[in-house]
Amino acid sequence: MSIEVYEALGAIKGFNELMSHTMTIEQLGGLTNRNYKVNCERGSFVLRLAGEGTSDYIDRKAELFNASIASKAGVNAEIIHFDVDSGTMICRYIDNAKTMDIEGLRNVDALCRTAKAFRQLHDCGEDFQGRFELFGQIDQYLEVLRDLNADLPEGFSEVQQDAEAVRDALSRHELPSKPCHCDPMVENCVDNGRQMYIIDFEYAGNNDPMWDLGDISVEGDFTEEQDRVFLEAYFGHSPDAFDVARMVMYKAMCDLLWTLWGVVQHANNNPAEDFWAYAVERLERCKLLMASDNFPKHLEAVKRGPA
Repeated sequence: MSIEVYEALGAIKGFNELMSHTMTIEQLGGLTNRNYKVNCERGSFVLRLAGEGTSDYIDRKAELFNASIASKAGVNAEIIHFDVDSGTMICRYIDNAKTMDIEGLRNVDALCRTAKAFRQLHDCGEDFQGRFELFGQIDQYLEVLRDLNADLPEGFSEVQQDAEAVRDALSRHELPSKPCHCDPMVENCVDNGRQMYIIDFEYAGNNDPMWDLGDISVEGDFTEEQDRVFLEAYFGHSPDAFDVARMVMYKAMCDLLWTLWGVVQHANNNPAEDFWAYAVERLERCKLLMASDNFPKHLEAVKRGPA
């Protein structure tokens, strides 16, 4: 195990005195950050060491504020320690829980628990710090990539131009604003069989809740039927056309956004995986959805607005 892990734990009050042969450390998954399960006399915890370059685009003070609200709402794991300067965080480990994969999340019961967890977060009654501005975030990533002198995947400019129609449609109406996760990867959903937890609030902010639902649909590779089950579990009834249409717009736009995120990881030499291939795949999926027969219908529904 990296000496950096022991140094991080040794610098945290309440953990430094527990450094002994009885402590066990197990590396967990993670794309941007490095995560470790720590078993010690105080119990089981997860240590998060922030990834290289993440301070360029993540506000750690806002992350702490928002993650704490989500913990209080019963959606996120309990936060034990958070250093806003380094990004180092320790959370209590969720016992008897399984980190979701695509197959597990698409189970009907898991789908419904996930929908209810997002509704619980969105309806927690407290505002998050900051607002997730979709197109502002796209512009921010583009600026970071210009500073890094990084190339973009072939065809990105054309897709970005087509996305302006989506920007125009969404800007025609005042959209709901709720505390949102904004980065609901499948692996950020942790299920103990009774409740689905949502972890990792680095990108969280006030946002249209349909962003969260569209993003998790893309990450989970939901079918149309799974989208239906998911949305009905979230709303408690069949959703209206405006809600469905916004979700579809965000499904396309999240792939566009995470295309840029992937290129940033590639440019920062993140070794976790082949982020260039990841970015190209996200861009191709965005193109495919925007070229589908139903996409213009949903775009028109957004333009019309609520019934």
